[in-house]
Amino acid sequence: MLLLSGCSSQQDQTQSQAGQEPALRAEQEAFLSHVDTTYSYDLARKLENIRSNEALGYRTAGSDAEFQTGELLKAEMEAIGLSDVTKDAFTLDTWTFETAQLTYPTAAGEQTTVELGGYQTNFSTGGPQTYTVIDGGRGTEADLEGLDVTGKLVLVDINQRDDWWINYPAYEAHLRGAAAVLAAQNGGYSEVSDDALNAQDVCGPADAAAFSISRTDAEAIRAAMDAAGTNELTVTLQAESRVGLDGTAYNIVGTIPGKDPDSMVLMSAHYDSYFTGFQDDNAAIALMMGIAKGLLDSGYQPEKTLVFCAMAAEEWGVTNTRYDWSTGAYNQIFRVHPEWVGKVVADINFELPAMSEGETDQIRTSYELKTFVEDFRSDVPAVDGVFPEGIEVIVPTQTWSDDFSLSIAGVPSCVTALRGGFSQTHYHTQFDNHETYSPEAFLFHHNMYGLLMIAYDQCAVSPLDFTTRLEALRSSIDSSVLTADQVSALTEALDRADEAAQAAWKRVSTVNQEYAEALHKGDTEKADQILAESRALNQAVLEAFRSAEDNFVRLTWEDVSIFPHENGQTNLAALDGAIAALESGDPSVALDEYLYLVDNNWYAYDWSRETFNYFTDYVLNQPADRLMWGAGRVQGHVDLFDVIRSLQAKAEGDDLSSELAALRSAREQVAADLQEQIGAEVDSIDALTQSLTQLAEL
Repeated sequence: MLLLSGCSSQQDQTQSQAGQEPALRAEQEAFLSHVDTTYSYDLARKLENIRSNEALGYRTAGSDAEFQTGELLKAEMEAIGLSDVTKDAFTLDTWTFETAQLTYPTAAGEQTTVELGGYQTNFSTGGPQTYTVIDGGRGTEADLEGLDVTGKLVLVDINQRDDWWINYPAYEAHLRGAAAVLAAQNGGYSEVSDDALNAQDVCGPADAAAFSISRTDAEAIRAAMDAAGTNELTVTLQAESRVGLDGTAYNIVGTIPGKDPDSMVLMSAHYDSYFTGFQDDNAAIALMMGIAKGLLDSGYQPEKTLVFCAMAAEEWGVTNTRYDWSTGAYNQIFRVHPEWVGKVVADINFELPAMSEGETDQIRTSYELKTFVEDFRSDVPAVDGVFPEGIEVIVPTQTWSDDFSLSIAGVPSCVTALRGGFSQTHYHTQFDNHETYSPEAFLFHHNMYGLLMIAYDQCAVSPLDFTTRLEALRSSIDSSVLTADQVSALTEALDRADEAAQAAWKRVSTVNQEYAEALHKGDTEKADQILAESRALNQAVLEAFRSAEDNFVRLTWEDVSIFPHENGQTNLAALDGAIAALESGDPSVALDEYLYLVDNNWYAYDWSRETFNYFTDYVLNQPADRLMWGAGRVQGHVDLFDVIRSLQAKAEGDDLSSELAALRSAREQVAADLQEQIGAEVDSIDALTQSLTQLAEL
């Protein structure tokens, strides 16, 4: 077990590499000895008692249950000794889901009453009401064609991981007058059990109502329909789901004041949840509180102010936008406390932290934190029975959690990574409960992230290495798609930037090593001197990071973080493939292998033009304050709806001249846009080079 500071000296690192274990520092020893996972676990379980839906849970954006939970956390922060505990109010759209109970007759004629899961839509029955359920297949335009769904509940199968999000079948049915969609997961999510319900952000308008139904009940309803020889069934539904505009929620903040009030280390997690949400995110809130308590109980005296923020409205908080989650974090850093940018040297965010999945633990970081966190890994004590292969650091931050909003604001961030298996099985279901608890993983993460907070605290300068982002940008260049001149322009700019980034990292790491050495020796006078002399360097490093996030972070139409040239690069390759297929007379290859890769044209295959347009326009034509963290990140749109529909009606040997002309025209525009994007990207790389060169000299 090696326990070094993340900003440890080169001498200490050399000793550890030689197999000599240095003595555990007193503050690390003290923190580890005061970690109390029983406290944290009990707090996680306590949060389950506050709920909007008595049967299922739910603690949703702006609801009374979320408010009461915030009050509990505020009192808990005060009780464990955090200072300056505040409630930071912000405006959002609210959702309260009280109940959805469906009663249906089985094939045997017995009446069965079951619970439905909810989405952020309006649906109030005012008591039990009779409805007709109609089988809508997958809910696509073709599936609903010829069905009378007016005023009915449309039963659909959905795989939100492989096919489409809930907003598409919900809106398609809404356009045809349906009362609501009953969505049964068919792979992708909720695979833990046929009895599992599911909840996700709805990404659509509140009047296109939707509920989640288990596979067990969906199959029972279809069996009853088969027994009756029809595709409809009379049922009773009692539901209360309300969306409100311009409500209020609160982020709860407490601190451990440090010697330097102008620098902060942030730790965050969200306290809204679907169902009882043990892993997502009760255990995460409890982990944050457990670390805060361990630091306080150990008597740790921080250099910087340590800030602990319980975020509201992570799961959802703005109606009728694609970017309807991470509302609390976005508001906290962009609207409530924008002055934190430039003060916070790093954020540690938590999601799903009390489960053991796989042999390796994962932490996802901003590009620039990767080197530091990889070096820090040796600080973390092993815990028997969990993560025997250690810790993997992956980059970059992605949109799926609050750290993305913090990163794009200019706060370098990391998060407990979302692993694959759990997200496909238990995630956002009633099976995300305490039975998923791994005490070993919880202890490991208390130790790991408490020590990481101490390591950040003992850095004079935010430990950012820009070579990682530059390396990733270089790897994203596809020379088989871009022109030789484009590749050359990007590569030459990256060569210049990389040299500057290496010099900047050497400067930052040297200052941090000297600062850590002074702290470890108890030489406060020298430490204070280093800190004072490095303030300008710290500000320059954080400003370079913020600019890099502004200039290099873009999003695909599936919300994946990419570099600016990548969208056009992908579109161009796909269009070239489709054009070649049509030139050879094969429309099926164009459809099956290429056209669905262009922007959001995957949805043109199965949804009406009105649905396709609706969910395209609300990304391109909404005001930035509604799009929040997604504003300006998507780079235009290539509309191939008509081409795709035309090709779907054609076969090999048909005349494809009009479709070829449309694709060639689209390719010409994409190529022109890509050339412009690459020019801007080169300018941004050069600007970063200049910034890094200057800060290396500070």
